[in-house]
Amino acid sequence: MLLAIDIGNTNIVIGCIRDDEILFKARIATDRLRTSDQYGVEIKNMIETFGVKVSEIDDCIISSVVPPVFNSVRTGVIKVIGKQPMVVGPGLKTGLNIHVDVPSQVGSDRIVIAVAALAEYEAPLILMDMGTATTIEVVEPDNVYMGGVIFPGVRISLDALTSRAAQLPGISLDQPKNVIGKNTVDCIRSGMMYGTAAMIDGLIERIEEELGHPSTIVATGGLAKFITPLCKREIILEGDLLLKGLNILYKKNKR
Repeated sequence: MLLAIDIGNTNIVIGCIRDDEILFKARIATDRLRTSDQYGVEIKNMIETFGVKVSEIDDCIISSVVPPVFNSVRTGVIKVIGKQPMVVGPGLKTGLNIHVDVPSQVGSDRIVIAVAALAEYEAPLILMDMGTATTIEVVEPDNVYMGGVIFPGVRISLDALTSRAAQLPGISLDQPKNVIGKNTVDCIRSGMMYGTAAMIDGLIERIEEELGHPSTIVATGGLAKFITPLCKREIILEGDLLLKGLNILYKKNKR
């Protein structure tokens, strides 16, 4: 059984995979102050909460975009399962032909998502990951990774707005009833939700214009399920791309 872990800026996604089947997926908060012992205990408790025994885990793979947290999580995992995890990074076989200025600067999570999407869909692909940041990446035929777009995620934008404007309240990200809000909360909610959806529609249109052809559009990430229904473009929602991609990368590079 494979333990797959993706360390994001807000959450750490944990899953166990057996014979390509994801047995469970869970999230714990990313905390830069937590020690390796604390992460080890939390990961162990999470695994056992879903009915998996630590003794059943044969190996682990980790991707991370948070360097200060990575070492604590990796050390915690070693203490729990007694094995060195495989790490997504330079030197790992991905099957991607990366056409960017500095390939080593591409976030490991973006590589993982691209690998997973190519296993299920034919390029050309436009892939979105909607979390702390919203990332859009472009993959052309022959597995050519072209680069993409990064902009602040919905919650970061909302937090910035409400913290810098004293009279604006915090809100939940429920779907707005109308684009035109009738009160302050509905106006903010509409701006955040429909504004992000309109930005995504516009960026997809410009990307396809630049490429000269349409693409299959796939979205993942914790906030994708709230935003993609508001988009005008047809977008495939995939909740488990990160774990699927980690599983594929592990099999490509299995020791």
